[in-house]
Amino acid sequence: MSVAERLIELGLTVPAVAAPVAAYVPAVVTGRYVYTSGQLPFVEGSLPVTGKVGGAVDAETAAEQARVAALNALAAVQSVAGSLDRVARVVKLTVFVASDPSFTGQPGVANGASMLVGDVFGDAGVHARSAVGVAVLPLDSPVEVELVVELTD
Repeated sequence: MSVAERLIELGLTVPAVAAPVAAYVPAVVTGRYVYTSGQLPFVEGSLPVTGKVGGAVDAETAAEQARVAALNALAAVQSVAGSLDRVARVVKLTVFVASDPSFTGQPGVANGASMLVGDVFGDAGVHARSAVGVAVLPLDSPVEVELVVELTD
């Protein structure tokens, strides 16, 4: 089954690549690897949720926003790879969580992104991961996701 067919089965649509909010590109290819810039959970050009996780944003909402940001990261990969069918495997996923000082559930929030790539790529979606709590993210986003994927030849 192609990735496009799997996305349809999951009821997902890869969005247009989010416009950068500063001086960078959404993704670059070097050798067989694609590195994405940090992707925010934009939906049609805006952030539906803002604030700190563990404060104004609950962990469940943040996990869903991590899922949206991961889908945006897939859009960035697709923009430079031509097709998500070229993804041989997801190598590394990094999820930054804008956290209230008392919040320690970053791994659970990151699961939103991890589960998305697992659902989309199956065994090729099994990846290394970092879930990092930070004080603030651009535009007061609750999460930001970066991906590293390996491409087929």
